[in-house]
Amino acid sequence: MNGSEARWAIVVPIKRLSVAKTRLADRADLRADLALAMALDTVAVARSCPSVDQVVVVTDEPAAAEAVTTMGALVVADAPDAGLNPALRHGVSAVAQSSASRAVAALSSDLPALRAADLDGVLRSATAFASCIVADADGTGTTLLTVRDAAGFAPRFGTASRRAHLEGGAHDLTSTAPPSLRRDVDTIDDLRAAVELGVGPATAAALRRHPIWAASAS
Repeated sequence: MNGSEARWAIVVPIKRLSVAKTRLADRADLRADLALAMALDTVAVARSCPSVDQVVVVTDEPAAAEAVTTMGALVVADAPDAGLNPALRHGVSAVAQSSASRAVAALSSDLPALRAADLDGVLRSATAFASCIVADADGTGTTLLTVRDAAGFAPRFGTASRRAHLEGGAHDLTSTAPPSLRRDVDTIDDLRAAVELGVGPATAAALRRHPIWAASAS
């Protein structure tokens, strides 16, 4: 399989907004609005990526489900309700039932600076390996996990997930991955760094609605 032949299905997990991004801000409404905005920008980029045929969003959040459905994503409920890795496996099962794509990738939902060309380039590189990862900006977590065959999908997200995925046999594409694919957002400093890279329209609009910079300095 070469890069021009590979067609990908992307699985994006979106938490309940009430418990999302607790380190980002004190106000629950602000956190929820930003978390949703970042997720929408991430899904929009995945949908526009040339080598992606399908985006599956695993969520029990009604606002997110409604929004990403209008964007053309397939929404599946988090039926396992047992944490991130079971949710991702459930999403990949939905891919197997609804798509001819066998190459699948799990993508973090908090990548507001992600660009379609950046994601596409990494996915094309990933077709040379059975499984690949891209680490987050801190270098310990994982923002992207790919498998060339969905049958081999074995997510190990959580503490030190980069190491766990590598120990599970994944190839590390971090050194060649663009910053936009690594810049996840958990804190105000992370968000500033994402803004410097250039965030998507939903995140930019949310930042215009909320004086988060002033609030973080007070």
